Amino acid sequence: MRYDQKQSDMQSAGPSIFGADFHRFMEIEGQLNRIEIAEDLGISLGDVKKLKEKLNRA
Repeated sequence: MRYDQKQSDMQSAGPSIFGADFHRFMEIEGQLNRIEIAEDLGISLGDVKKLKEKLNRA
């Protein structure tokens, strides 16, 4: 079976989405604004927007 770098990166990432811990995002989502969330998790504002959109769809 072929095993490439992308698969390796996804397996080593663990339980994160867009490079952020989803459970931590859920905890702070209602308390902080988008800029503060991005700074706290070390992700971009675009990633924060994508995470919020995914939450609203669920």
